[in-house]
Amino acid sequence: MSEKILMIVTNTSTTENGLETGLWLSEFVEPLMEFTQAGYVVHTASINGGKIHIDPNSYSNELPKEWEGVMDPLDSTDKLSDLNPEDYVGVFLPGGHGTMFDLPGNETVQNTLRHFVDSGKLVGAVCHGPAGFVGVKDKNGEPIVKGKTITGFTDSEEKDTGLDDKMPFLLESQLRQEGAEFVVKDDYEDHVEVDGNFVTGQNPQSSLSAGKAFVKALKK
Repeated sequence: MSEKILMIVTNTSTTENGLETGLWLSEFVEPLMEFTQAGYVVHTASINGGKIHIDPNSYSNELPKEWEGVMDPLDSTDKLSDLNPEDYVGVFLPGGHGTMFDLPGNETVQNTLRHFVDSGKLVGAVCHGPAGFVGVKDKNGEPIVKGKTITGFTDSEEKDTGLDDKMPFLLESQLRQEGAEFVVKDDYEDHVEVDGNFVTGQNPQSSLSAGKAFVKALKK
């Protein structure tokens, strides 16, 4: 029986200022393809379930042919609270600015991630996906990122997008505040960090590498 990976994506379609946002497509598709090609069964979930809004800036009408069908799970995601995290060997959080609004502070997301951390299972995220880590405490009441070497969308990259003042917080700054050893490379450089059961990628350019590193860690 194939082992299962859980992917948690954002339901957010607009920022609080009404700017269109959502899931960054490659950050979902590229890791998903790595997972399925490695033989894992992937379940895609969101807080509310249902169809996921894709950030229009993350794709063009000319999608790669190999992506055909890979996006189908986004038409009807499972409701996260309906799933049992014990059924999965790992969890992966793709980004997109939408994650900054609905993942932090959500009790179901926090309980799900706490299970993976406390059980020593693999936890992965790319770009803004680590927004889901914000505020999550382990069984000892410590932030799950405390002392962990991780990466994610940097303050410099956020300022470069011009959306830094549209976000509820800056991801790098917030995770540093919670005790993470946050590693920064050049803006939009392909960069992945692996520390224990955490696998994180810095930006959209790191999506494929993060997916590969996640599979490699699972196979250990």
